[in-house]
Amino acid sequence: MSDRLQELRIVDPVLTTLARGYSNAKFVAESLFPIAPVDQEGGKIPQFGKEQFKLYKTERAIRAKSNRISPEGLTTIEYALTEHDEEYPMDYREESASMFNLERHGTMVVTETIQLGREKAAADLAQNADNYPVGNKITLSGTSQFTHADSDPITVIETAKEALRGKIGKRPNTMIMGAATYKALKNHATLIERIKYSMKGILTIDLMKEIFDVANIVVGEAVYASDDGVFADVWGDNVILAWVPENPGGAERSVYEPSFGYTLRKRNMPQVDKYTENGGKVRVVRSTDMYQVKMVGAESGYLIADTNG
Repeated sequence: MSDRLQELRIVDPVLTTLARGYSNAKFVAESLFPIAPVDQEGGKIPQFGKEQFKLYKTERAIRAKSNRISPEGLTTIEYALTEHDEEYPMDYREESASMFNLERHGTMVVTETIQLGREKAAADLAQNADNYPVGNKITLSGTSQFTHADSDPITVIETAKEALRGKIGKRPNTMIMGAATYKALKNHATLIERIKYSMKGILTIDLMKEIFDVANIVVGEAVYASDDGVFADVWGDNVILAWVPENPGGAERSVYEPSFGYTLRKRNMPQVDKYTENGGKVRVVRSTDMYQVKMVGAESGYLIADTNG
């Protein structure tokens, strides 16, 4: 059936390339949940243990047998991709009167709509304290909140980093924070004191990387509108610290690399196709993606919640 569906959908290669190359600076979900292509819509992915951190007997006497590790066995996590699609209609009269490429515009609109949904799904997953084990989360209150003058964000971050090192043997290399948290941190007296003699004298993200000693720091600026038109932040007053594998070889990552999480995506997605209706007077551009945002290593992440109350 899936092959038959593929035959019926005529994918536009130019618009598909446009959709795959499009990125919105506001969206940061892939910093925590990098894309990992999979071939099937459902299946299992590995969940790694800690056997590589154990001390084993490695010394071997002459003519003795080699020291053999007794594998712990690999556990797995099930996944199931979900299809997401949006379409944009264009009347032939609108196209003829348009001063810009309406087809291209429609592609960008449907692409960003799907990306926003993926961003929200990732943020909801990463900001849910129930998804973290004991010892990998904290809720600030009172004087510990970053908006309070007596708070100590450096100590809070360092405590989180050491907690992760105690669980996975590595300090986090990624930090995501909401816009409100970023505002509080960049104006925090303790951090300003650290950089007051710097050339810029302004607390930038690059300076935060040095202060907190975290290689990748990003701010989630995306907003979404409720049904009544009120805007809200996708990323709230939180900080998420995580270990996310680096991939110098390219954009694609393998699910066999331990990580905080992945965006499992059907290979060769997203795709953009076109069709006509109303006797050819209306053309429709449609974007389709198939993915699941999945937390696969909760111990690799640490949630600092309610940084501003």
